[in-house]
Amino acid sequence: MKVMIIGALPSSLYNFRGKLIESFNANQLKLFALASGAIKKEVEKINRLGAEYIDAPISRNGLNPIEDIKTFSSLRNIFIGKQPDIILAYTIKPIIWGGLAARFTNVKSFYAMVTGLGYAFQKGGFAKYVLNALVKFLYRSALKKSKGVIFQNRDNMQVFIDEGIVPKEKCFLVNGSGVDLSHYNLSSLPSNPHFLLIARLLGDKGIREYAQAAELVKQKYPDAVFELVGPEDPSPDGIKLDEVHRWTESGAIKYSGSTNDVRPFIENCAIYVLPSYHEGMPRTVLEAMAMGRPILTTDVPGCRETVVNGENGWLVEKANVDQLAERMIWFIENRNKWQEMGKTSHDMAYEKFDVHKVNAEILKIMGLSNEKDI
Repeated sequence: MKVMIIGALPSSLYNFRGKLIESFNANQLKLFALASGAIKKEVEKINRLGAEYIDAPISRNGLNPIEDIKTFSSLRNIFIGKQPDIILAYTIKPIIWGGLAARFTNVKSFYAMVTGLGYAFQKGGFAKYVLNALVKFLYRSALKKSKGVIFQNRDNMQVFIDEGIVPKEKCFLVNGSGVDLSHYNLSSLPSNPHFLLIARLLGDKGIREYAQAAELVKQKYPDAVFELVGPEDPSPDGIKLDEVHRWTESGAIKYSGSTNDVRPFIENCAIYVLPSYHEGMPRTVLEAMAMGRPILTTDVPGCRETVVNGENGWLVEKANVDQLAERMIWFIENRNKWQEMGKTSHDMAYEKFDVHKVNAEILKIMGLSNEKDI
């Protein structure tokens, strides 16, 4: 049986889907992995996982009709040539153009994994209203013949059902992408109040609120550290490095650039923070939980699934700088709670978010494993 997995970024195939690809291989499937713009080193990493890498012109952001038609045409030709039995696509462009291409090439089984609703589903002015309507139409068209749509939180699933994008009977729920607990080991907590946020430089990750809250907290606790790690992003919601540098010059934020390995940064922090506006299931939060960190995040879809208030961290209102700062101060003034909360995070990661459990559930949904594999 031939299985094809489609993402936009080559790095996401081995960083976020590597264990899933290995699970497909354990079931003795012929596997193709598609993304866009892989360099030689990335191709080698993907091939070592047991998948044949195929490069396709898939942009992650933007609405360029010419580029999107090119993506659709390229995927259609690849499907005709490779004749996959099952396709799994994740993130918006692979789902939409992969789903439409699958419809026009008679692919037997197309599955989509919605890892978050993204910028297009956020409320705003007329332009966002038009974008939202267009994205919903494209999703409906792409998923019309799908076998199943996998969601990482119940709120996102309900949006798709309520908007008539996909019927309830085609919807499935899993606990995010999971986290490899053998890779993210439990580590001891530092004694100093060191906060950390890892995210692409996007407004809807709550980065501006993080910087503003840091400024407020530093008025009372000037020795507290507020570290930011993450690359620039070309999205319309992207934050330019000039703005980040203004925060660093004011002393509010310590910006450490981007990284291919988040573990040293999580080891150095005491509290992990993600003030995001929306998520499917925040990967970095799961990684921080696995390493035994208390969590401070927002009460929004995806994020709220990772925290039990007062037990492994706190949830605050989206875009509420004052609440965010208040909870940061609470952590500073209640250092005796860090260890217990961190342990609870670690336990939750093992119980709910183990990548092997999540992947076994995905294979079961796709009809690729026996009950004994779960």
